[in-house]
Formats: sequence, C-alpha cells, structure tokens
Amino acid sequence: MGCIKEFTHEKLIMGVLIGDDTGSAGPENRIKPLLETHFGKIDSASPRFPFTFTDYYTEEMGEKIEKMFYSFEMLVDPASLADIKLLTNRLEAQFTVGGKRKVNLDPGILNLYRLILASTKNAPHRVPLSQGIYAEITLIYRNKNFQDLFWTYPDFRTEPYKNFLLEIRSLYKQQLKQQRE
Repeated sequence: MGCIKEFTHEKLIMGVLIGDDTGSAGPENRIKPLLETHFGKIDSASPRFPFTFTDYYTEEMGEKIEKMFYSFEMLVDPASLADIKLLTNRLEAQFTVGGKRKVNLDPGILNLYRLILASTKNAPHRVPLSQGIYAEITLIYRNKNFQDLFWTYPDFRTEPYKNFLLEIRSLYKQQLKQQRE
C-alpha cells in the first residue's frame, strides 16, 4: 500500500476571454483587481491574443474577442480546482450585459508536468471533480516544451500560448525551489 501524501500545491492560471463590449474600463482596470481579491497577487500577465479559433462565443461576446492569461503568486491545492471554477462562474456574472457574458474566466492549474483546465462540460477525456465541474489535462510537458493531446483546444496548440505557459512553469519551478530552501 502506498503512503498517502498531501498534494503539492500548483500554479493557478486564469484564462480571460474578453468580449468587444467590456466598456471603457478594460481587464486591467476591472478584472485584475477582482481576481486579486479572490486569488491573491498576480505575478504574471500575458499580452492580449486575438481569439479567432472558434465562433462559439461570438453571439454572446461579440465579434472582436481577445484572450489573456494571468498567473497568481500564491500556489493552490489542486483539490480546490472545482471550487475555483465555481467562484469564477459567479464572478463572470458581474460582466454580464443583457444576459450575455462579456468576460469568460477559465481557471487552470499548472505544475512541472502538465496543464489542467476546469470545465462545466463533460466529455470522454474529462474527469469529474465535484459539483458539476470536470478536469481536463490540456497539455503535458515533455522534451522541454508543452505537448498537445488529441483534445487540446486549438488556441492552446499555438506557440504564443505555450511560450507564456513555459514562462509560468519557470516561475513555478523557482517557487518550489524557494520553498525547499
């Protein structure tokens, strides 16, 4: 029988999909402080990437959609991913206009081996966590880079996303080293 150990805490990342009608105060002014209130200090932010991979969100969020990522200084217990997703769903409601979201928050956790995203949608490759939330291994780290899986979303297959995630992985690796010292 194996010894049960506590999970190693992981790096929380947040994908932020921004619709073209978020108003004059953009994500830096409205979303960032809200996220920091709930998840602690942001230690890295990606540039905004055009989100042109699907029209799934167009009716709700408009034609011009951008995506950016934040990572948080405080590491989280991976067992908390479902609770984090439930909270982000509630936070999205603050950016709803006429019943349509203008912001979509997608939390994930990153460790040295993989990126896991949370979802409310079931699929054959997703594992139930709790309260209707599923986990999906989206990318794995191998040969000094993130590798796609059969089901990896098209945007997560791109070099700009992977390069940003590699930066976050380096931050995480440094944090783990500091904890050991």
